[in-house]
Amino acid sequence: MSHGGNLYQDVLESHTAFSDYGIVTTETEVRNSPFRKSTVVVRGKPGIASNSAVHELLECPVCLNTMYPPIHQCPNGHTICLSCKTKVQNCCPICRQKLGNIRCIALEKVAELLELPCRYQFLGCQDIFPYHSRLGHEQNCRFRPYNCPYAGAECSVIGDIRSLVVHLKDDHNVDMHDGCTFNHRYVKSNPREVENATWMLTVFNCFGHQFCLHFEAFNIGMAPVYMAFLRFMGDDHEAKKFSYSLEVCGNGRKLTWQGVPRSIRDSHKTVRDSLDGLIIQRKLALFFSGDGQELKLKIAGRIWKEQL
Repeated sequence: MSHGGNLYQDVLESHTAFSDYGIVTTETEVRNSPFRKSTVVVRGKPGIASNSAVHELLECPVCLNTMYPPIHQCPNGHTICLSCKTKVQNCCPICRQKLGNIRCIALEKVAELLELPCRYQFLGCQDIFPYHSRLGHEQNCRFRPYNCPYAGAECSVIGDIRSLVVHLKDDHNVDMHDGCTFNHRYVKSNPREVENATWMLTVFNCFGHQFCLHFEAFNIGMAPVYMAFLRFMGDDHEAKKFSYSLEVCGNGRKLTWQGVPRSIRDSHKTVRDSLDGLIIQRKLALFFSGDGQELKLKIAGRIWKEQL
């Protein structure tokens, strides 16, 4: 049988084998993979398409992503990326031989000759990197997708800002408001029963950007508190161009917070745990509410753009 025939047989068998491990790569994922549309440069010579023999050798047969060193192989020479080696329980998905810790040094050396586009090329990144430094760039690429900022439940959706705004509105029923000022009321009939709670996220459209207003109850040590903070739907360097203020009033009292919105690159939990926002102890919050029995917080806010 020709070499080409062997290659086709190996790939076909691998797609059948790794399904036994619960690792599924759908046809849509393969078709939409940015690696399928990228250009590879070898020794500074562009024009070798991504479906070339060199690129196919570096494609993990399980996840179909480009393999980075260390690249492991079974005794029969079938290669696999480090991440998938764990997922298939150290068993070759093609021939079922034990993988062990055999490195494919020859393929790793071939990889060092390649220059590859960023995997987020389809989102707008046009940079090309040496094979060994590409992964480091991708971890901080400004075009990399964002995680869904919704905090009321674990959500695995990622995407660009435009698609996430649609997702928040359609899938999480998030309220969308236009304008840079707002007034919100947070009400709870029996606040002493609330130890960990997240109120509905609200998104504000202003200055051509989107801002997420969060409000929740949790404990700092043994002390129950309420916290409100703002996150910016974009990168940190853009978030720093804005400021915001939050003000809670009631029962003849006023408490004000001013800060800089945090990028949604920082997770909701990261911002909350840093206490970077308006924090009100429960006793004080009930004082603002009036009767001390029911939570009725009125929070006003404003977002503005700093003059550079």
